[in-house]
Amino acid sequence: MFRKLSFWLVKKYRHSTIPQTYILIMDVVLFVAAFVLMEAFRTVGIFDVATRGVLVKFIWSAMLTIIFFLVSGSFRGIIRHAGMMDIYKIVFSTIIPLALCWLVNIVNNQFNPPIIRSYYLLSYRESLTLYLILGMLMIISRLVMQQIYNEFFRRRRPSTNVIIYGAGAAGMIAYNALKQESNFEYKVVAFIDDDMSKVNQALNGVPVMRVRSVLNSKFVQSKKVSQIIIAIPTIRTLHKQAITNRALDLGLTVKAVPHVSTWLNGSFTANQIQDIKIEDLLEREPIRMDNVNIVREVVDKVILVTGAAGSIGSEICRQLMQYQPKKVILLDQAESPMYDLQFELKNTYKEQLSRMEFVIANVKDRQRMEEVFELYHPNLVYHAAAYKHVPFMEENPYEAVYINVFGTRNLADLSIKYGVQKFVMISTDKAVNPTNVMGATKRMAEIYIQSRSTETTHFVTTRFGNVLGSNGSVIPLFKKQLAAGGPLTVTHKDIIRYFMTIPEACNLVLEAGAMGEGGDIFVFDMGKPVKIYDMARKMIQLSGLRDIEIKEIGLRPGEKLYEELLATKENTIPTYHPKIMRAQVRRYALDAIDREYSELWTILETMDDMKIVGKMKAIVPEFLSNNSIYCKLDAPVAPPTAR
Repeated sequence: MFRKLSFWLVKKYRHSTIPQTYILIMDVVLFVAAFVLMEAFRTVGIFDVATRGVLVKFIWSAMLTIIFFLVSGSFRGIIRHAGMMDIYKIVFSTIIPLALCWLVNIVNNQFNPPIIRSYYLLSYRESLTLYLILGMLMIISRLVMQQIYNEFFRRRRPSTNVIIYGAGAAGMIAYNALKQESNFEYKVVAFIDDDMSKVNQALNGVPVMRVRSVLNSKFVQSKKVSQIIIAIPTIRTLHKQAITNRALDLGLTVKAVPHVSTWLNGSFTANQIQDIKIEDLLEREPIRMDNVNIVREVVDKVILVTGAAGSIGSEICRQLMQYQPKKVILLDQAESPMYDLQFELKNTYKEQLSRMEFVIANVKDRQRMEEVFELYHPNLVYHAAAYKHVPFMEENPYEAVYINVFGTRNLADLSIKYGVQKFVMISTDKAVNPTNVMGATKRMAEIYIQSRSTETTHFVTTRFGNVLGSNGSVIPLFKKQLAAGGPLTVTHKDIIRYFMTIPEACNLVLEAGAMGEGGDIFVFDMGKPVKIYDMARKMIQLSGLRDIEIKEIGLRPGEKLYEELLATKENTIPTYHPKIMRAQVRRYALDAIDREYSELWTILETMDDMKIVGKMKAIVPEFLSNNSIYCKLDAPVAPPTAR
């Protein structure tokens, strides 16, 4: 009968939860059953007590028990997700009535004659038996209902065989979460762990095995495994990459258990298991910075951030707000992205609204920039505003020079005029031996600010490669192409790039600002370069798709196969951070720079692209165009002489 009732309840409430009233009624029925069993033990001679007062004992013990059911809330749990907290509530709802029964007996026995006749009270043995039986029945009923629910519906759900990497606490939490999943059936066929003391043991009947015994084609095929879950939130990056790459090669979908700090309300469910992202597969450990230096540099300062609505600029602003600046002026010409950023920051930093000013302006507008400097008098400037797209700037050199070169000149000159303490410019690896207009303009901006450092205003440059997830980067493009069913497009199969995450890049900028002493160019140890083709292949594997094509479309104008972080004639010297190096670069005479840039400004007014780019090549002699109409401006390379 109990099993039939369980099936009825599960069937009726499979898409919702059983009402609390029903659970309370069930617990009351279980109390009646426990009382009957207790009386049965008495009738077979276990208790030598009179039969009188049974009804009275039943009535007052039932009332007492129901009161503590209500107090403990033992009936309020969702049975299908019952856990240790529900067991604690059951124990509370039975232990306290048991203690009260014993206390009443003790007090009653102190009087002679007793106030209450003994046959109206539960004896010590009766009460102990009653509440032990009741507690066991309540726990068993929930486990049985939970098991019936899981087994009843799993027969009708799609099944997935899973491996869990990590046989520790997080692994068991992931296992239990999978067992509670209602939309899919997950069968954990093995745990794998690097701790040899756990190998050849079992967790809930599932074997714990070595990595090489499981992550091989024979095991995966025999067990029909389709997914692996990495359940070690603190796993080292390189180790995580190795496991992920091996799993992807076996055709497995890779997921991971996030850090406990991200769990909803401190609890974990199967839908919180995350897909591995391409950002997790950078071939190096994340860069860690010493925030003490940043605090000293930023706290209680007025800071201007240009390009504040962009990927880099917005993250710089987010990080700056953590260090209690006096005021941050967020400046950008893009109205809609700035509105979105304003909405985000005002919700995230509600207590610091007075510390933020949002300004719509263009850095090439000298008059408007002077107005901003006059109004706010910034102590620090982080210059992230720039045109960055290589193909667009190859087609529009006028705009590239106007914004990237003369916009930077406006800010640099005003920084000196208004006594800015430090000016930090975000540059790019494309400024090294540039092959395109965009890279050349960034190198020209570097040259200008490097020559401008004074004792009162220090100019600092940071160079780094591509940023994962930034506006216009390859990752969002690949995601859109995957969503459209492919193909994924790469310009060349052998093209390689250096990558870092947005938070890493921005933390570097802040650290460089604290480190720089004027005229410095800092470069970043970004680890191994990544083949874009390999990245596309891994993104397809991570998506779980198998029939997506990768198509080569040819190098774009100005694009080269690889980027350099340092020119060949430049050297580096170490800094106090092992991942940051100071570049020793060629210095330019101040008078020569002023003369060259004045001539470029005059040529810019003609809006003749060939003349503009020709002058750029004169200023930056290492600028040799690649796959571009401007190649004709480069002197032909003489063929080697025959010997």
